[in-house]
Amino acid sequence: MSASYFKKHVLVLVCLLVLFIALSGCGQGPPKGEQDEDTQEETKQETMVLKLAEVQPEDYPTTIGDKEMARIVEEKTNGRIKIDVYAGGQLGDEKSVIEAVQLGGIDFARINSQPLSEFSKYLGVFSMPYLFDDEDHFWRVMNGPIGEEILDGLEKDDMIGLTYYDNGSRSFYNRIREVRTPADMKGMKIRIQQSEIMVELIECLGASATPMPFGEVYSALQTGVIEGAENNYPSYYTTSHYEVAKYFTLDHHTRVPEVVIASKALWDKLSEEDRAIIKEAARASQDVQREAWKQYEKMAEEKVIAHGCIITEVEDMKMWQDAMAPLYDKYAGEDEELIEKIKQAR
Repeated sequence: MSASYFKKHVLVLVCLLVLFIALSGCGQGPPKGEQDEDTQEETKQETMVLKLAEVQPEDYPTTIGDKEMARIVEEKTNGRIKIDVYAGGQLGDEKSVIEAVQLGGIDFARINSQPLSEFSKYLGVFSMPYLFDDEDHFWRVMNGPIGEEILDGLEKDDMIGLTYYDNGSRSFYNRIREVRTPADMKGMKIRIQQSEIMVELIECLGASATPMPFGEVYSALQTGVIEGAENNYPSYYTTSHYEVAKYFTLDHHTRVPEVVIASKALWDKLSEEDRAIIKEAARASQDVQREAWKQYEKMAEEKVIAHGCIITEVEDMKMWQDAMAPLYDKYAGEDEELIEKIKQAR
């Protein structure tokens, strides 16, 4: 075999090899490693990570509700939308969080309706005492057309109302006697939050309103500076006020809901499908939050009863409601129509 013949065949083989490599690469993407990186980057861009602000600690009933909402959203969107819950006030107090939600700096928040009413007038009605006959009446309103109307009203203030969470009810406790009727409150000095409506409430019951910083209440009860105070069942226990005020009267004078809100700035960017998923998740999480609250209340009840506290359930709510007539005449104002709707929902 001649040298020229051998060279000619080698050249043909090399050409065929080059042609094969070129053809095998046609129509294909980048090498596998690069392709995986591109896919990962695309997935990262598609995943929306949102922030939810919560001032209560990790194990508190509202935080449990927040996390359930986040879990459902992530599940329903196959991980495309992820909500990180920042508990314990990591993103600020409730007032600063509300402002951040309005500006679009925070995506979601769980806010008590009392501070929220300073930003949106629709929630001010919950400050009216003895507005609800009982828990069933309260939730019938919250989860019905009236509650929906109030949530919808938040949009005018750059917030989207998603659902309500349970915050229990506030009741009176004191250090001197069992209270069954408004007449039993007469002459007592009762610590309250600084609020015109709360001052009027106490005066309508024949007692004396004493605004005072919350941290001073225990010693004031212990030394007799005041005879009583008011709060929900768990707070009565966790503050240790039950140690110095053993008479707890479940009059449920105010029921102020927690509200889960979204930023309108975020809402306007979402698809109709994603809005529906988030709203559905928020409302589904209410069941989990309410159950967590019931367990929290039950724990507090068992602890204070074991300590020897006297728990009195008000039997005639109408007597207490009737005592508030002067207060309603003074403060109902523009909420009069809404108050009437709430009464009719009994």
